[in-house]
Amino acid sequence: MNNSGRLLSLDVMRGLIMILLAGESCRVYESLHEWHDNAFIRQFFHHPWHGLRFWDLVQPAFMLMAGTAMYISYQSKLRKGVSWSQNFKHILIRSLKLFLLGTGLHCIYAGKLVWELWNVLTQLSITGIIAYLVIGRSYTFQMVTGFLLILLNDVLYRTILVPGFDQPFVEYHNFGAYMDTLLMGKINQDGWVAINIIPTAAHTIWGVTAGKLLSSAMNSSRKTALLAIAGAILLVLGFGVDLAGISPIIKRISTAGFVMASAGWVLLILSFLYWWIDIKDHRRYTWIPVVVGMNAIFIYVFFETVGAQWVNGVVAIFIPWHIAAALVTWGLEWGLCYWLYKKGIFFKL
Repeated sequence: MNNSGRLLSLDVMRGLIMILLAGESCRVYESLHEWHDNAFIRQFFHHPWHGLRFWDLVQPAFMLMAGTAMYISYQSKLRKGVSWSQNFKHILIRSLKLFLLGTGLHCIYAGKLVWELWNVLTQLSITGIIAYLVIGRSYTFQMVTGFLLILLNDVLYRTILVPGFDQPFVEYHNFGAYMDTLLMGKINQDGWVAINIIPTAAHTIWGVTAGKLLSSAMNSSRKTALLAIAGAILLVLGFGVDLAGISPIIKRISTAGFVMASAGWVLLILSFLYWWIDIKDHRRYTWIPVVVGMNAIFIYVFFETVGAQWVNGVVAIFIPWHIAAALVTWGLEWGLCYWLYKKGIFFKL
């Protein structure tokens, strides 16, 4: 951790995630898929249902990093004399802004006013509050809380069996889909469910735990090892319960198997980046993702609105080849972040 209290590896990881998300919005992966379908390209699309692909790790990484950043910010404010309760007010206001942005984006997607709760920002607005409630507790308390939440979710799916929604891990016929009919009067056509906020809160809580570890006075090498060990254990547990038929790995309803397996991969990635960047001091190209990560919320909202609805189409007018147009748009959006970074303009919630 540098003198400003920032983890460069965390900034890099956040930036990489946003760059990948921007690539999706710019239709980079879709264009490549149309040109040539193969197993590698399919890694940039969510698994249809039961299984795990690289793209299924993006949201867990986003939410886990949010928890890590929250803890680092919390510690910084404590040192400045800001109490837990004073900071909680800020967390609540920020969560409200995230919730409004998330639900607002659904209206933009639909082109009309709708009430939908599936957006990652909407989910994060709730999981962030849950994670903050345990931010001052011990490592054990935080880890156990995460496990209890994913256990609760799987128990709800197995025990609340409503006619038509009585098949726990079948798309459209599970408890999560039933809850969507109560919360929104509709079911998501892609199988996503709003109550994913319960199990995915574990991602944000374990992100807080990782932040607590990385902010500690512990030896850096030991921090790396503990993150890697935790990641490996979660991977074994996640794939273990899947293979044993206890909890299948299904992202769209965030089963226990999925939450553990995805968190395991994310912690392994974080441990590697922390070791490579913050310990081994490999910083040469880190500015490329950092300029995006420093304006993460802004660029997310931008490419989901102006980017998808205007920039993509304008670029395509002048560059008719889909793949080239997608790559140029991707570059332009990165360039916007670079310009903001150079001007010292950072949008915060």
